[in-house]
Amino acid sequence: MSIEAVRLESTSGQNAASAFVRWYVLIMMVLVYTLSIADRYVVSTVLEPIRVDLHLSDSGIAFLTGVSLALFYVVFGFPISWLTDRKSRRNILTVSIILWSAMTTLCGLSANYWQLLAARIGVGIGEAGGTPAANSIISDYFPAARRPMALTIFSLGAPIGAWVGYNIAGAIADRFGWRDVFLALGLPGVIVGVTVYLTVREPKRGCLDAEDHATAPSFMQTMRFLWTQKSAVHVMVASAICALWGWGLTFWTPMFLMRTYGITAGEAGAITGNAHLIGGTAATLLTGWLMGQPYMADSRRIVRLLGVGIGLATIASGIIFWTHSLTLAKCMFWVFVPAIYFYIGPCFGLLNNLAQCRMRALFCAMTLFVANLGNLVIAPQAVGLLSDWFAPSSGPNAQSLRLALLCLVPTGLWATVHYFLAARNLMADQQRAIGAES
Repeated sequence: MSIEAVRLESTSGQNAASAFVRWYVLIMMVLVYTLSIADRYVVSTVLEPIRVDLHLSDSGIAFLTGVSLALFYVVFGFPISWLTDRKSRRNILTVSIILWSAMTTLCGLSANYWQLLAARIGVGIGEAGGTPAANSIISDYFPAARRPMALTIFSLGAPIGAWVGYNIAGAIADRFGWRDVFLALGLPGVIVGVTVYLTVREPKRGCLDAEDHATAPSFMQTMRFLWTQKSAVHVMVASAICALWGWGLTFWTPMFLMRTYGITAGEAGAITGNAHLIGGTAATLLTGWLMGQPYMADSRRIVRLLGVGIGLATIASGIIFWTHSLTLAKCMFWVFVPAIYFYIGPCFGLLNNLAQCRMRALFCAMTLFVANLGNLVIAPQAVGLLSDWFAPSSGPNAQSLRLALLCLVPTGLWATVHYFLAARNLMADQQRAIGAES
């Protein structure tokens, strides 16, 4: 199919867009999210080789690979999202994809600590404009009742991207070294960025909402409105804690497996890679199907389902990092890993229905701010510091990392509490934001 055949021409309203156009845009946004996750988390697979190569402690490698990216990701997220609510989301998305892909390539070309640090910072700046713009675009192609489903499909990019980051990256690392992993991920991102620019039309903002606010509110107006949306605050906090718990544990999992069971980066990636691809995709699709059912038109049922699921998965995550049996750990990965995906789509879908149309990118940015503060700043650095603290004089080892990860496990139960609290004001807050109850 040629690019011209799928070029999305301007229309007088988004209602004129065909089902093909809507789903084409959604698939492209899934691809964008896939690259974002792969570029962000591929470093987890090669964490131990990088640490050994650069002679770093656990806390040192955590700062280099996680915290450095996250600090710039969250700082640039707000100004870029402010622009996203006012300027062309397609253009901002295009620039973001090309920038983070180029910086990923530079990670592979880095010859020392400082060059790799600068490249990781560049990846963070580029990715700051990706997810908010994609979420906002999707929300103007799918009506309110279909947004949780559409954004759940969008979140398929997470398990697919993680599979690329674990299985494919692990195999490349075993054969060629950790630097070639980053080189292999850079070029596809540039191609996707150009394709988005050529084939995705900028939709009219708020065209599918009962309430269409013509003037974009200021940052402070958006934050004040967010604070009045109590259910949105609880959903954001719950999502952030899920990220701190789930992705914080996932960040260290390959290194934990390598140290505990004496395996290579490729073998460690293969253990969890299929759980991410198959389990994560199945959980995401099942959740997307559930979001489209009439029974789930009551959004309170969505948050209660998320609360129960995360609570059960927290128990599985504790078993993974407590047991010394690789067989038992492999089984529990098939419970824990899918759970770190199934909340993503529903949470973004709920938040897009709890925000006015010209506030969505900033709502998304705020969610990503608190989530990435947890899973890229607090969790990696805290686990690294605890591992160094628990370690004997000979340096960090499998046991010190195990103890540090077990300290992080119980935070999953904290997220469960906030999901149930969100149900109390959810319907009223949704009516206030978009003039619709479902």
